[in-house]
Order: sequence, then C-alpha cells, then structure tokens
Amino acid sequence: MMKRCAWVTEEPLYIDYHDLEWGKPLYDDQRLFEMLCLEGAQAGLSWWTILQRREGYRRAFADFDPAKIVQFDEDTVQALMQNEEIIRNQLKIRSVLTNARAYLKILESGQSFSDYIWQFVDHQQVVNHWDKPGEVPATTEISTQMSKQLKKDGFKFVGPTICYAYMQAVGMVNDHLTTCDCYEACIQK
Repeated sequence: MMKRCAWVTEEPLYIDYHDLEWGKPLYDDQRLFEMLCLEGAQAGLSWWTILQRREGYRRAFADFDPAKIVQFDEDTVQALMQNEEIIRNQLKIRSVLTNARAYLKILESGQSFSDYIWQFVDHQQVVNHWDKPGEVPATTEISTQMSKQLKKDGFKFVGPTICYAYMQAVGMVNDHLTTCDCYEACIQK
C-alpha cells in the first residue's frame, strides 16, 4: 500500500491530486496563474472544497486564460456570482480579474510568469525533510517576501499562508513527508 502525506483522504480526487500534482515542479505560465487563483479562492476554506470545484472554475474563468479574463465585464462578474460551480464570493471573483491584469503586466515587462514566480526560490526547488505533519510550517520568510511582492505588483488574495500553500502545490517547495512515497519523485532533478 502506498504511503502518503497525512492530509490525504481516501477520496480518489484527493489521492490523484496528491500523487500526480502536489509538490511537482510546475513551470507552465497559465497553470501557475490558475493555481495562484485557486489558492486565493481557498482562503478561509479547505483545499478539498476548491479541488472539487476546479473544473467549474476552469469553465467559469475561460480555463484561466488571463487575456480572456481581462475582457470580463460587470455582467460577467454578476453572472459568476450566480454560478454554483464556484465559490460565489464577490471579492474572490473580482480578485481573479485583478490578478489577470497583474499577470499580463508581468508578461508585458518581458518576463514569463514562471520566471517571475520561481525567482522567489532562486529558480531552485526548496527540498524540506519533514518527518511529521506538525513540522510543516504554514508560512516562511520566503512566502512572506513573495506575498509582499505579489501585492506590490497588484495581485490579490496572496497573503503569506496562501503563498506558502501555493509554493507547496506548484513544487517550489517539496513538503511531502519523508515517509511519503511521493517525496523522492517530486524532487526537482
């Protein structure tokens, strides 16, 4: 039987997310943007709540294509507020539009979003060696710095805790427990 991190439930969707995505280095600009928006949507909720709605979020937000999202008007925002496939929190919905604009400014500067995000860890995955769930932090100095810079650059719902969860999710940090079978597989080679 496969050993997994303690937070994984028996839900197949959760198992797949843990085994196939969480902690694996991600470099695709649009998917990095998607994960940042989804982590923001999670604020105050569980990741499971968002993961179950991820396909609905993709449909609602044009597969997280920032060029399309910046075209959303007030009617679109109001329609999203009625969309039961996503969390209908107006601030979180509007943050995706705000984040799309900030994302496009990064690209307009000549930098890829991947380079922008990975700069916070000097383009090298941080590999931690946690044996127990209680050892894994909720924030770090790096996630705090990342949060400050993202906010300065116009992003919303990017506090230090959200940034650290994001860093874990996209593999900037390998926080699989050392006892987890995914630990070695997620180390950036």
